Amino acid sequence: MKFTITGSGGCVCIPKPLCQCRVCAEAREKGYPYKRCGCSLYLEDCAMLVDTPEDISHALNNADIRRVDNILYSHCDPDHTMGMRIAEQLRLEWLDFYDGKKPESPVNIYAQAGVMKDINKIRSSYGSFMDYYEYMGLVRRFVREEPLLINGVKISFVPVKKDKSVSVFVFEKNGKKLVYAPCDCVPFPEDEIIRDADVLIIGNTVVGDVLKNGKVITSSHPLVKELHTLDGVIKIAEKMSIGKVIVTHIEEDWGKSYDDYLELEKEYDGVKFAFDGMEIIL
Repeated sequence: MKFTITGSGGCVCIPKPLCQCRVCAEAREKGYPYKRCGCSLYLEDCAMLVDTPEDISHALNNADIRRVDNILYSHCDPDHTMGMRIAEQLRLEWLDFYDGKKPESPVNIYAQAGVMKDINKIRSSYGSFMDYYEYMGLVRRFVREEPLLINGVKISFVPVKKDKSVSVFVFEKNGKKLVYAPCDCVPFPEDEIIRDADVLIIGNTVVGDVLKNGKVITSSHPLVKELHTLDGVIKIAEKMSIGKVIVTHIEEDWGKSYDDYLELEKEYDGVKFAFDGMEIIL
């Protein structure tokens, strides 16, 4: 399996608009991998994209992705869904539309029931975006609870036990296993299907105690309850016998540059920090 981290950023892109901090200024000057688009993942074996942040078109171009046939949605938060207009850019040909021709191969949209229900509610004054895209022949929606098999890759949907609907994905092929838990994965679902994974790509992780502008995060800070700590992620990996951890959904608020994360990797065995364009081959 060949994965590309098309976007490694968090709730806002890096550089953050208007921000003149060290990290954002450096990202403007140097470009990728110092720049980060919103959190997303691509699996080449299935021509599959996971989530569509607002800047997904830039992320796809940056990674030179040339085919998308399937999209998985992990949850409905705006930083993971508000680029759903990519469905138009992937399939809509306006000249064909005015000739009465619809796309021959709509993009397949997959999500667990609760996630799909939430996504269907994303709308404008004209109605649900997904309703419109399906009417236009751009997409086909599939609610999925059981594993999905595409081109020899088994994709399992693991729900996170919390008030909102959130999915963690497990990809398996030829004895290799990758788990993708990009956001809202607290508490982490310690499902047996996750055990013995070769790679865990995980977000929702606050990195460090001293963040942007010297902000200090103590053990009583609300973020500690909402997000994983890096030590907590390592404990999850140890408990579930996971080979390697890649931290994604990297927030601009953490106040660290690409070079800072490279230095931090030296302190943690088996932990890497994602960057846009990073490839994982299993």
